[in-house]
Amino acid sequence: MKQRLVATCLALAAVLPLGGCGLLPGGEERDTVTVWLMKGSASDAFVRRFTAEFEREHTGLRLDVQVQDWTGVGAKVTAALRSGSAAAPDVIEVGNTQVAQYVDEAELLDLSLESMRDWGMDDWLPGLAEPGNHRGAQYGIPWYAANRVVVYRKDLFRDAGLGRPPATRDEWLTYTKRLNSAGNQGIYLAGQDWYTLAGFVWEEGGELAEEKAGRWRGTLHSPAALRGMDFYRRLQELGRGPKDADEETPPQAEVFARGDVAQIVSVPGAAEAIEEKNPELKGKLGFFPIPGRRSGQPAAVFTGGSDLIVPERSDVQRGAVAVIDALVGRKWQTELARTMHHVPNKAKLADAVRDVPGVAAMAEGAARGRATPASPRAASAEITKALRG
Repeated sequence: MKQRLVATCLALAAVLPLGGCGLLPGGEERDTVTVWLMKGSASDAFVRRFTAEFEREHTGLRLDVQVQDWTGVGAKVTAALRSGSAAAPDVIEVGNTQVAQYVDEAELLDLSLESMRDWGMDDWLPGLAEPGNHRGAQYGIPWYAANRVVVYRKDLFRDAGLGRPPATRDEWLTYTKRLNSAGNQGIYLAGQDWYTLAGFVWEEGGELAEEKAGRWRGTLHSPAALRGMDFYRRLQELGRGPKDADEETPPQAEVFARGDVAQIVSVPGAAEAIEEKNPELKGKLGFFPIPGRRSGQPAAVFTGGSDLIVPERSDVQRGAVAVIDALVGRKWQTELARTMHHVPNKAKLADAVRDVPGVAAMAEGAARGRATPASPRAASAEITKALRG
């Protein structure tokens, strides 16, 4: 049990509401569960509602939710995992591709039993679930996802006689060739957008890397990976994106806002930045999942997002598991998706965002989402450098 200044709390109990200072009626002490969430993952209002309801339903527990910045958080999480301090977090939100790194650096609580028995792991989005699984044990529990879609100009599609989004990848190429005329770029795609390229490699049946005998080796030389790269090349040529830069050099939303681009591959939130730069485009932007090889089936995509982990050193493990149990359940998954426009952790919960076009397109694509290889080194820069060539 976490140590507190119980004597001080008892002295203040007469002037504090019941349960204040971590005490229950009769002087019984609450256990505090410290939760680290990342900035931008949940609103202050969501955290307040969740905390109030959780503490009502778990009268022996108190939540201390602390918001962390993504910048520099890796070293901070590693230090926390190795710490024996009572102030260390009990539940930590981490990037889905970072779980293997933290398993390698410190001991995490194995949550395989709860995942199978209580949390419906068979229905989780693969791009969140797979990187949270290390050597058959589930350490990272999917919380929410985000992935890229095609952001497009509905008016330019209409002017080109294209009344609906493309159903297949080949049709997407045909559409883009038609749009690449009259001074417009059919698509703006930078030459080193590795997030997009990874999806094309997976769609061809390739892998970024494979583990053999405990060692990871790159597989970008495989025929399938090369086919994915060739499709990327053909698509990229239907615009004027720089071949030697990524999607942020220059920011592709700013390029799109100039008014001569029909499509970009991005998260839906880019639409807000585009409309802010060019208000004349308001109401003209649409979204569709990146098309796959088969009709009606979105392509494989890189899935970002967050998993929840519990340090094995936590001295309130049952409380930490209870927090995760609530956060990954239907009620709070639906609430998070609707308030933050995230993709829920299960495809069958996607109805929560069906009225938000950009997020609905994300959710459709996320069903075939993937993540970087579950190697401790995958979160480092090596994989992105290899994909950029």
